[in-house]
Amino acid sequence: MGLFSTRLSAGEMAPMCRQLATSYDAGIPILQSLELLGRSASSRRISAMLRRMFTAIKGGSTLAEAARAECDMLPEFFVEVVGAGEIGGRLDVMLKDLASYYEDQQVMKRSVIASMVYPAFQLGAAWFLGSFSLGLVSRMHGRGFSLGGYFQQYLLFQAASLFTLFVLFWVMVALARIGVFQNVLGFIKNYVWPIRPISRKYALARFFRGMSLLIGAGLNMGECMRRSAALTMNPIMERDLLKGLPVVMNGGTLVEAFDRSRCLSDVGRQMLMVGEQSGNLEGSLHKVAEWHFDEARAATRVAMTVMGVTILLILAALVGVIVVTFYSRLYGGMFEGL
Repeated sequence: MGLFSTRLSAGEMAPMCRQLATSYDAGIPILQSLELLGRSASSRRISAMLRRMFTAIKGGSTLAEAARAECDMLPEFFVEVVGAGEIGGRLDVMLKDLASYYEDQQVMKRSVIASMVYPAFQLGAAWFLGSFSLGLVSRMHGRGFSLGGYFQQYLLFQAASLFTLFVLFWVMVALARIGVFQNVLGFIKNYVWPIRPISRKYALARFFRGMSLLIGAGLNMGECMRRSAALTMNPIMERDLLKGLPVVMNGGTLVEAFDRSRCLSDVGRQMLMVGEQSGNLEGSLHKVAEWHFDEARAATRVAMTVMGVTILLILAALVGVIVVTFYSRLYGGMFEGL
């Protein structure tokens, strides 16, 4: 389960989706697949959720309806994709796509964590060594200075600091779980660089992939647009993409429908034109979805590089401040006459 959310993390969703996709592709009924998954689930919470879904489907619900009833645990993207797959008769393909999607998310998460370990270690070392040295030099000139007494004061200070940080962290976790930060996260995803290009590229990749699968399943174009726009998980982009819905409903082409869309990429427009002219719209949309996924991964690598360099610059400035402050306090007013 995600720390800042009650919903399952990518690491928990990936094996579940892969097992569902493999079982379904092998011809095992979805009820039996859920039963098997429930027995081998990684936690009691997931096992209980799968049993509830099993009971709901056995009672006449669809997989999408059973999943939607567990929206507190299952990501919205999973629910929407499963619903689209059932309506379009492409549940096997959708489950495979979901498994690949969450596996990619998990790989990316691990790479981000790995890239942040060293800068985080440096910041931690700068804090502990800097606060120790600055505190030491500020007390060395005082009367009755005791190194042992200073060590005790320093340990108490660090204990209080860590306790405060611990409390603030769990307050943020609690606020995130009740949805207080949703608007803030939405603003960051839509307007803050370098998160904005990553979020938008992933959203467009999901949109085009959904369009490709639903068109291949034979759904009417209006329904394809509605469900694919919902897969972006971005209300601003969804509204922008649905501006062209009346054009399609009146017999217009997708190129005409998305002519006024501000979030669609130039590559997306070109591939739509190629797909409509060649009669292979499904294939063109699949290719442009893969292109956006690759672009999103590249944007993520750039963002990690930028963040790493930024942290190093902050660290260098912090070390510089600590060194200057240390020597200015150590030698008293030596710099005042300069």
